[in-house]
Amino acid sequence: MSLLILLRHGQSLWNLENKFTGWVDVDISELGEQEAINAGKVLEDLPIDVVFTSVLTRAKRTASIALEVANKSNLPTFEDQALNERHYGDLQGLNKEETAKIHGDEQVHIWRRSYDIPPPNGESLQMTQERVLPYFESQIQPYLKQGKNVLVVAHGNSLRALVATIEHLNKEQILALNIPTGTPFYYELAQDLSIIKKVSPF
Repeated sequence: MSLLILLRHGQSLWNLENKFTGWVDVDISELGEQEAINAGKVLEDLPIDVVFTSVLTRAKRTASIALEVANKSNLPTFEDQALNERHYGDLQGLNKEETAKIHGDEQVHIWRRSYDIPPPNGESLQMTQERVLPYFESQIQPYLKQGKNVLVVAHGNSLRALVATIEHLNKEQILALNIPTGTPFYYELAQDLSIIKKVSPF
């Protein structure tokens, strides 16, 4: 048996300002730091062998703070842009409400919540999933199959892509999935990576 622990970064400064963030390298807010501390208190009770994060500061800092609180700072850690947030293209840096005024609520909703329609010069959730899954299969799954316990600290959409794969979700279920910031959840997995148990506070 192995554990796959997933953690979305703590609230970022642009989450706070209601902006599309994507690949823009924004740090976490004061609340985000507290969320990372709280996450660390949960992780303290979980065995972890290896850590994976995106290359973005908000994920790396969340991981660093949480692991320090959990007394697990010296774990092997790998960073890769394959785990980055969905790229929001031309919407990055724009306030979500202001963008809705310019393009209309319906169009912005389509860009944000459709599975396969990307925003201008950005990624759809499907494209994000196609980026995340090969990395998961080649780099993370081998540890899980060896019975190692893995922590992945990433982003709302990159984690949705992982959850969709692990839980075999369809498009509608993926779109309905909302992963809160700074809240660890995990799966107990059999050697074939089938789910024995999911433990989630949300």
